[in-house]
Amino acid sequence: MHIKANCKINLGLFVTRKRPDGYHELETVMLPVKGLHDIVDVERIEGEDIEFRGEGIIVDCAPSDNLCVRAARLMQERYGVGGVSITLDKRVPFGAGLGGGSADATAVIVAINDIFDLGLTKVELASLAAELGSDTAYFVYNDAELCTGRGEIMEPIAVNLAGKWLVVVKPDEGVSTAEAYRGVKPAMPERGLRELLAEPIECWQGSVKNDFEPHIFEAHPRIRAIKESLLASGALYASMSGSGSAVFGIFAEKPNFTTEDFVHIEQL
Repeated sequence: MHIKANCKINLGLFVTRKRPDGYHELETVMLPVKGLHDIVDVERIEGEDIEFRGEGIIVDCAPSDNLCVRAARLMQERYGVGGVSITLDKRVPFGAGLGGGSADATAVIVAINDIFDLGLTKVELASLAAELGSDTAYFVYNDAELCTGRGEIMEPIAVNLAGKWLVVVKPDEGVSTAEAYRGVKPAMPERGLRELLAEPIECWQGSVKNDFEPHIFEAHPRIRAIKESLLASGALYASMSGSGSAVFGIFAEKPNFTTEDFVHIEQL
C-alpha cells in the first residue's frame, strides 16, 4: 500500500497549563500541508517480522525506534497481525515541528488496518495513533482541526485560506520537543483560536501566537530571522510551526522568496 504522508503546520499554539502527569495542555489549529509529504509503502509479508528500509533524508534514530516500526509493533500487539515490510522515503525535514514522523506512523496504522481488513473506524485509528505521540492522531483526519488536550482532542474548524500561498522554511538547525517545552511558560489566552482565526488573516499577526517562539527565538536567532524575512517579503502572517524549527508564511500572491534554507511553496 502506497501512502503520501503529508505534514502539517500550526496556526497558533497556546500552551495553557502543565498537567500533574507531566504533559502540557495545548490549544492549536493544525492545517495539512498536502504538497510536502513522505512516501510510505507497506506490504504484507510471510511470518511475523517487521522489515524497515529508509530512503531520502536520513533520520537520526535506530530503525527499531522509528515511529513507523513502533506503529507496526503496536498493531501486532493489539490485533495479532502478521509481518509487514515498510519502506519510508523521507522528504519532510525532522526536528521541524511539521509532524512528519507522526504522519508516517499514522500512515502505517492506516495501511495495516486496510491490508489486514481490520475494519477499524477513524475514531479507533485515532485512539491507536495517539498512543504514539501527541500529533499522531491528527493525521487520521488530516483536515483543519482545533486541537486541545495534548493535541489529541480534535474538532473541525473552518479556516478559509483558499487561493493563498504557503511558504515553509526549515533551517539546518533543529529544535527538540524537550527543548521547546523546557522553556515555555504556560498561560491561558484571553481569546481562543476559534475566535481569533475567524478574523481576517491581516489581523492574525500579533494575536495568533506560538507560545514556543520567545525562548526558541532567543536560543536560535536564525529561526527568528526567517520569520522576520517572511514578513518583510510580504507575508500576511508568519509563525514558527509547532515546536520548531520550521517557520511558515502565508501570502496573498505567489512570493518570490529565496533563501539557502530548505523551502517548500504551495498554493492552499
